[in-house]
Amino acid sequence: AVSNGIPLLRTFHWLFDKGFISVESDYRIVKSSRYYHPKIDNLINESGRIMLPKDVLVRPHPDFLRYHREHVFKP
Repeated sequence: AVSNGIPLLRTFHWLFDKGFISVESDYRIVKSSRYYHPKIDNLINESGRIMLPKDVLVRPHPDFLRYHREHVFKP
């Protein structure tokens, strides 16, 4: 499902899959307390949120984001 996907740079994809970063319900990027990559922080946009498609139907679904935060993310 399109709403279960987020296009990420390779490095962010790895961090997301390993639970070092996640996305809040307001689409803000959150970092694990176990995360420390200051050089990579420079790649996060100034808003601190993921960029969203204009079409609401293809945005990441809140249920999938919540699942990731609750079961994959390492706070």
